[in-house]
Amino acid sequence: MSRRLKICINTGGGDAPGLNAVIEAVTMAAHHRQWEVYGIRSGYAGLLNTNDIIRLTPKVVDGIAIQGGTILGSTNKGNPFRMPVCNVAGDCEERDLSGKVLENFKRLGFDALIAVGGDGSMEIAKRFSDLGMPVIGVPKTIDNDLGGTEMTFGFDTATGIATEAIDRLHSTAKSHDRIMVVEVMGRDAGFIALNSGISGNADVILIPEIPFDIDKICAHLMGNELNGRKYGIVVVAEGAMPAGGDVVVKSEAGLGREHVVLGGIAEYVAQEIASRTGKDTRSLVLGHLQRGGSPTTFDRLLALRFGAAAVRAIEAGKLGHMVALKSDRIALVTMAEALSVEKRVDPRGDTVLTARDMDISFGD
Repeated sequence: MSRRLKICINTGGGDAPGLNAVIEAVTMAAHHRQWEVYGIRSGYAGLLNTNDIIRLTPKVVDGIAIQGGTILGSTNKGNPFRMPVCNVAGDCEERDLSGKVLENFKRLGFDALIAVGGDGSMEIAKRFSDLGMPVIGVPKTIDNDLGGTEMTFGFDTATGIATEAIDRLHSTAKSHDRIMVVEVMGRDAGFIALNSGISGNADVILIPEIPFDIDKICAHLMGNELNGRKYGIVVVAEGAMPAGGDVVVKSEAGLGREHVVLGGIAEYVAQEIASRTGKDTRSLVLGHLQRGGSPTTFDRLLALRFGAAAVRAIEAGKLGHMVALKSDRIALVTMAEALSVEKRVDPRGDTVLTARDMDISFGD
């Protein structure tokens, strides 16, 4: 493509460190080609209410790569194919507003959309691509659960924050001979819990991919006490569940699985450990601390590489694809490939085996 293009970018789903780096890279790469680039605020909301579209220039994005969050805002309840619409009485229903999004996209003269997000955002992007919208996907999620790419930006930062928290818990747990149960994010994938738990020298790691038995957890912790370790660290992913049980949720919005708010598993595990062992047991939820703050060097660089690669993909006419990390190289995969397999921790993988060799229990 040699003509000057007019492109746009949005950020959807939960926020993640590195989003602003993508925006900066896309803007600078487009400016380098003398293209126009616009930011769509709050996912696809800016294509429903076109007052929420801003022009992105080098001046606007100068230095934002080091900042957390996203200057465009984000939402995990903005699926145009199933948009919650509420009346004055508070009653809500889902409506398909995708036609209006497409109409405004064409009316505004955009040549391509760069959609940044996780599995939910990529599914929406693919549906728009199937309807004829020229789209390039950029994979983002702290959960690292999106297929087609070895890594998503945001994961390294979230894991680092969790590891630092676990490191700090050792000293207070040891001082009081306590068991500390720390809950981390990840939804249905246990990558954050697994990586931070091993790196933080946890005694027990509980992940969604390996249902746990609370009695086996207690036996492991009490076995450690018999060997002189009178305190314990348990890292639990928010989507972990007991064998034969289900996930613990804070609330259900009634608008699908993606709107269920997970949380409370750490408190449940802590109460069960305390009642069975008599040990002073406390729980801690890291929550959105894992999403906040500046991205690590790895996440910052990966996001910048993804953003620039997305612009090059548009230039090459490789629409309907997602940029991805493959063996430390940026590649293009179809959105269908990215969504074809749910990326989860392999219970037989070397990382889990490493944890077992270090005498870390998974409660199984």
